[in-house]
Amino acid sequence: MMKPGEELIKEGIDDLAAGRETIPSLLVSIGAPRLRRLGLPIPETTFNSPERRLYLRLRAVNPDASHSQYNALIRRLVSFERAAECAS
Repeated sequence: MMKPGEELIKEGIDDLAAGRETIPSLLVSIGAPRLRRLGLPIPETTFNSPERRLYLRLRAVNPDASHSQYNALIRRLVSFERAAECAS
């Protein structure tokens, strides 16, 4: 059974490993310390200031909805982390 947000996190790990700055890789960069503690294979190199970079990327695409999209992505990350903690 997949955890909430698992596909997004897996995509972010792959993008981060390839050095691609994407919404998923920035989200994984934000959650990297906690995700590593949960045993996920997070690359050592993450993006600097991922919170700011994620917000700017969202704002570039849709300025009117960037704040709510940012908050929704952070909620998905936290939901995944909580589900992973419960599963371990």
